Amino acid sequence: MKFATPSCGFSFIELIITLAIVAILASVTMPLASVVAQRNKESELRHNLRQLREAIDAYKKASDEGRVKKENDDTGYPPDLNILVEGTEDLKDIDKKKIKFLRRIPIDPMQSDRYASDDSDAPQWGLRSYESTPDRPSTGQDVYDIYSLSTQIGTNGIPYAQW
Repeated sequence: MKFATPSCGFSFIELIITLAIVAILASVTMPLASVVAQRNKESELRHNLRQLREAIDAYKKASDEGRVKKENDDTGYPPDLNILVEGTEDLKDIDKKKIKFLRRIPIDPMQSDRYASDDSDAPQWGLRSYESTPDRPSTGQDVYDIYSLSTQIGTNGIPYAQW
């Protein structure tokens, strides 16, 4: 009398069904992963904008307190972003130490793909002077505000340049 031996392994139909289920799950998670990545970039953009704006405000406050050299016709805002990193002499300090407002200029995460990180001449941020209007930002003698140069629109429907 012969007995049937149990088969060891999967049938072809079982493998096809398993692959179909895995493909369906992968097709569902891929769009979700891209949305999560986009939101992470947006969160980093918000953080970097806040960090730069706080440094600009700290420079203005130091200027108003007489700690930073300012001409009579100056607004008190920094002339460029580099001075926030390089620092400026503290006029009220006996030792004339430098006041630094940032360790480094943060990058615009929405522009990081467009420019190589080692290209220091590439513009990272749009600069708005004190004299320019909010709806038409332009550069000038100082840096009153910054904005992203990205032409993309955020997940909230507002262009990144208006954040």
